[in-house]
Amino acid sequence: MTDSHCFDTSRLDALFAPRSIAVVGASDQASKIGGIPLDYLLRFGYGGALYAVNPRASRVQGLPAHERLAAIGAPVDLAIVAVPQSQVAGVLEDAAAARVQSMVLFSSGYAETGSDGTAAQQALARRAQEAGIRLIGPNCLGFMRPGHQVYATFSPAPGGGLVRPGRIGMVSQSGAFGAYAYSLARERGLGLSLWATTGNEADVQLADGLAWLAQDPETDVIMAYMEGCRDGPRLRAALALAQERGKPVVMCKVGTSALGAAAAASHTASLAGNDAVYDAVFRRYGVLRAHSITDFFALAASASIARAPKGRSIGLFTVSGGVGAMMADDASAAGLDVAPLSDAAQRQLREWVPFAAPRNPVDITGQVTNDMTLLERSARLMLADRQFDSWLGFFAAGGLSDAFWPVLQSLVQTLRTHHPDTLLAVSTLCPPERRDALEALGCLVFADPGAAIRCIGALARLHETPQALPAMADAGSALHLPAGTLSEQRSMALLAEAGVPVVPHRLVRTAAEAAQAVQAAQEMGGRIVLKVCSDAIAHKSDVGGVALNLTDAAGAQAAFDRILANARQARPDAHIDGALAAPMVQGGVECIAGVHRDPVFGPVLMFGLGGIHAEILRDVSLRLLPITRDDALAMVRELRAFAVLDGARGRPRVDLDSIADTLCALAGFAQRAGATLESAEINPLIARPREDGGCVAVDALVIGREAA
Repeated sequence: MTDSHCFDTSRLDALFAPRSIAVVGASDQASKIGGIPLDYLLRFGYGGALYAVNPRASRVQGLPAHERLAAIGAPVDLAIVAVPQSQVAGVLEDAAAARVQSMVLFSSGYAETGSDGTAAQQALARRAQEAGIRLIGPNCLGFMRPGHQVYATFSPAPGGGLVRPGRIGMVSQSGAFGAYAYSLARERGLGLSLWATTGNEADVQLADGLAWLAQDPETDVIMAYMEGCRDGPRLRAALALAQERGKPVVMCKVGTSALGAAAAASHTASLAGNDAVYDAVFRRYGVLRAHSITDFFALAASASIARAPKGRSIGLFTVSGGVGAMMADDASAAGLDVAPLSDAAQRQLREWVPFAAPRNPVDITGQVTNDMTLLERSARLMLADRQFDSWLGFFAAGGLSDAFWPVLQSLVQTLRTHHPDTLLAVSTLCPPERRDALEALGCLVFADPGAAIRCIGALARLHETPQALPAMADAGSALHLPAGTLSEQRSMALLAEAGVPVVPHRLVRTAAEAAQAVQAAQEMGGRIVLKVCSDAIAHKSDVGGVALNLTDAAGAQAAFDRILANARQARPDAHIDGALAAPMVQGGVECIAGVHRDPVFGPVLMFGLGGIHAEILRDVSLRLLPITRDDALAMVRELRAFAVLDGARGRPRVDLDSIADTLCALAGFAQRAGATLESAEINPLIARPREDGGCVAVDALVIGREAA
């Protein structure tokens, strides 16, 4: 695992902060791909050295034209390459000879075209690495740094108007989305420090852009659009760096990766799901995930305007009772705490407005139009009473009113002065210049109160994400697993050695031994289960290899013969060790716990309730390894059906500590096995009250893999 990996992004400075730029394939026509970036750089005032490379021209857009990069005779930090794919290899050799530091490659015809293109792209990446050239692309739209007038792009978006320089960095794997997002940022009035598209990512990946922005003193908030990830450790390291530097990352992740689609023989991988693993990654590093373009920009703008609230309490103020009820519902869904005001504060509000709803949300009603001092008095009373972490006021179309605007502006100024640590937000319709004035005071402005609450809820999570990642647990000596599926007996033995509580069991090789097992169980007043035991049979019930509730010797002997005959008929090629005999576990709550190796991000731990909760409702929680014990407890508590474990409707409360200990033991086993583990699953894990012995693994399946 490489969470502690340190990114060396210094070599990206020549790419994103070039002191000299050469455009290769420069065109005199500003409408062509080779002409657009040169036109932008000239028109928008790039201050560094600028060169045009075109062997068939003497001058291009007023600049002297050079035959090749090596002919420039001066250092070139960045080469913008706009030539057909057939010419790229020659340009790269020229760049290597000229000691160019970095390249933006617009050219297509690489991995996006198939296997031949993939091979050409790999060769390109190898040669660039040998030459010490950082390469962004191919098949990309380039990048822009508005505050430095660097426009290494052929996107038409800047031609429609420039985004203002600011402190939000944006990286997109998609050029088309990136151009769209640039235009949206311009219309929304967001200021950008960097806009970059990574294309095919032969060298520079989205993660590299994130890491560079995390260390960029001109960037406070990072926006990222991702379609997939090939290098999970690289992405994790970049997100860890952003978290360490206190820079919120707003991520719009779309689609699923084919790499994460393959499921192991256990349920764990399929229950986790590719997108759920990304969610676990984002949760670990405090990433704010946006599920719509609207939220993508709202979250980024909010994070750049206001500091994250220190907690989840929120005061809701409204001039409409109906909207107040909607806000309360939205706040509950967002996990915010809508705590009521004290009785004294509620009495005071009723003295001012007898028909007000003073609890929280506070509905001061339309009376505010008769006495506008009510607005500030009520809001200050709310915050003085409860010291809410966030406060949101709904004022309908009041922001459009010339009479109401000074009152609203004064309210925000007063609240900001007296409550500097409270996140302030208002929901109202208002023109852009008024929105800008309130945002300059650190107050968020939304037309939709629901969007405001979603953003506040997301920002509140930033303070809840641990800033220090858990250290890799001391997992003891390394464990090398054999490749392939291990029998239940071998799986249970490995997990028991790792500290997982497993049900007592024994391998029986004959019908007579099965009879002895049931006789021993009878003396304890219980029943046994027999399960066929074979490395080649992962799912025993599928082959008729399970017999339940055995209580007498004759029945056990018959069951032993039957399940082995069933297994041999279904899998004549399988070597069968015998049958596993174990006591039937009565009561408790059936759960499932497992760890599987995600092909992108490595080992992922999963926990959920068994049966319908996991299979149909997919009520499971996930964590990347390593985990802390607090992580394990949080996994249990965040299940939607947690109440089932916590003693709902008079059920006995299960031993949550024993579940957490088991999850930690399972995680430790995965760490010891390292790259030789494909998956390990306990299904079912029976959760019981402490007085009944806590949780116990009833069945287990471990699958090993060949380490690379």
